[in-house]
Amino acid sequence: MSGSDLVEPGALDQVLILAPYRRDAAYLGQLLAEYDMAVATCISADELTGYLAAGPGVFVTTHEALTPTLIDIVARHLNAQPPWSEMPIVVLLDRASPNSRIRGQLAAAWPRSRQLFYQRPLTQVELVSGIQSALLARMRQREVRDHIEREIELRRELNHRVKNILASVFSIFEMTRRGATSVDALADDFGARLTALSNVHSAVFEAKGEAISIAEIARLTFDPYRQMGVSRIDASGPSVMLTREAGTTLALCLHELTTNAIKYGALSVPNGQVAFHWDILPDLGPDLSVLWQETGGPPVVAPSRSGYGTRYLRAALGGLFGAKPDIMFATDGLRCEINGPLARVACNPEAPDSVSGL
Repeated sequence: MSGSDLVEPGALDQVLILAPYRRDAAYLGQLLAEYDMAVATCISADELTGYLAAGPGVFVTTHEALTPTLIDIVARHLNAQPPWSEMPIVVLLDRASPNSRIRGQLAAAWPRSRQLFYQRPLTQVELVSGIQSALLARMRQREVRDHIEREIELRRELNHRVKNILASVFSIFEMTRRGATSVDALADDFGARLTALSNVHSAVFEAKGEAISIAEIARLTFDPYRQMGVSRIDASGPSVMLTREAGTTLALCLHELTTNAIKYGALSVPNGQVAFHWDILPDLGPDLSVLWQETGGPPVVAPSRSGYGTRYLRAALGGLFGAKPDIMFATDGLRCEINGPLARVACNPEAPDSVSGL
């Protein structure tokens, strides 16, 4: 089997072959390639260590290739596997070999593996079927891995969201307290602002419809931060109805930007202002342009490394618009701008009307 027939290691759907004697490796590689399986072969301890580190889907070996050194290399790899992983290992035995003893030794040496033993000679169909079943099991493990990783990310995101929501609640309370003239007025204003904060989550996450306007998202997001009937966030733009998914993403991004502005930016001081504008650029596809600009706040200092919020904005807006947002930590105020195809996000890509003065 030539080097051009091999693929680089790393995918969980790859078969790694250790069969350094005779032409076993060439035969196995050719056979599995005929069934569209990705194959890699190794013949030495160093090669085996490297391929295992890359994470093969199934490991196929002949029993005579398994020296104590190689058995130990595989054992170390298995012991270092993540909890979701149980690498399938296919061992090809000879009729004359002490099969019971080999099975016992490998079971003891490799407890965290799914071991399949085949006695040669065997039919091609039997071998291919066994390896395909092992790859299918590996695919299920990969699904478990992805589920675990997604759950961990969701927990981190939830924790981050809860902290931001609590920070928003505290800021709303402080804004309300400063302008309150009585306990009853404080209770009424604070309750109304908390209700507005809740509305943006309800409108986006619990809406049964398939569209929500940018103006509505802006209104529901910014209403909790209005004080004495005067808004320090100017929001304006044409009537654009976003898909439910796009609306959810934009709402979360605006919440992220608003929370940051309250903590560190323009909304952390009495005279700070925020402009949130969106527009349709007909000459570019058309494109939807979105701009967040803070002014009048404390001097902005670019962070030494990106925090979760910045990373989220880049990932979320990048995925939404198909382009990277331009986030500038200018001295006079944070600026976040992005343009992307209107058709990616909008339910009414022609949207002629304008909305302003939110």
